[in-house]
Amino acid sequence: MSDNNKNGLQTADLTKKYKKNSQFKEAYKRLLRNKTAVLGMIIVVLLILMALTAPLIYDYDTQVIKQHIDERQLGPSAAHPFGTDETGRDILARVVYGSRTSLSVGASSVAIALLAGGFLGALAGFFGGMFDNIVMRIMDIFLAIPGTLFAITIVAALGPSTTNLMIAMSISSIPRFARIVRGPVLTVRDSEYVEAARAIGAKNGRIIFGHVIPNSLAPVIVQTTLEVASIILSIAGLSFLGLGVQAPAPEWGAMLSSARTYLREYTYMAIFPGLAIVITILALNLLGDGLRDALDPRLK
Repeated sequence: MSDNNKNGLQTADLTKKYKKNSQFKEAYKRLLRNKTAVLGMIIVVLLILMALTAPLIYDYDTQVIKQHIDERQLGPSAAHPFGTDETGRDILARVVYGSRTSLSVGASSVAIALLAGGFLGALAGFFGGMFDNIVMRIMDIFLAIPGTLFAITIVAALGPSTTNLMIAMSISSIPRFARIVRGPVLTVRDSEYVEAARAIGAKNGRIIFGHVIPNSLAPVIVQTTLEVASIILSIAGLSFLGLGVQAPAPEWGAMLSSARTYLREYTYMAIFPGLAIVITILALNLLGDGLRDALDPRLK
């Protein structure tokens, strides 16, 4: 390869890198101008901090899962701001630790689904043809099954546990990520810099991971945020039905399930875990909507 060609490619790479950085800076500025998105981001950050610092605030064995029969069903007070449940466990401590369960399972499930679905979508979009048709038709079959029903089937087959719940949530989310990634890949694969990479002999793996996927991230980032919210809600639903996180581990949906028996006399037992679910889902959706607006090139 001549020196002129090498210099030209280096200049093109630097220009593309500078343009990419400028695009993300502009997107970040647009995100900060969206007050509801900033509110959602602040709440999400606070939830993550709460989940990370939970072991520093409460002792898991004595305050979260240990039963205190003499303190059962006490109303909110200075000693127990959210009250206690039917076995005397502090509801605030369980809500705080429940954030660790919901966020960790939700984030892990989305990460697995993103890696698997994103990889399949990128390959299908890049190579096209028969491979694309086969992969997408398989994804269509999975998408035809309601996600929650599909997850219930997997958990019922494998048995209720946190690990099996994460597997079920991951598998049910793979088709959505495959479709989300495939769309922009179909556009990026025909761009000039991809053609230039092919012309200089770059292998398909390097083109996919070095050029195609990095330039298809905008819709993936948005979908990831919204998918975490959707999975957290599904986790709460499955745990409410007894197919998710098992007692005595704290989980918001399971806490709602145990509180429904005492809903009339001890309403607070359901209010606080319910509010935790609502606030988390709302914050993630606000952040996701803000990211969608910020990353939309038509809003520049």
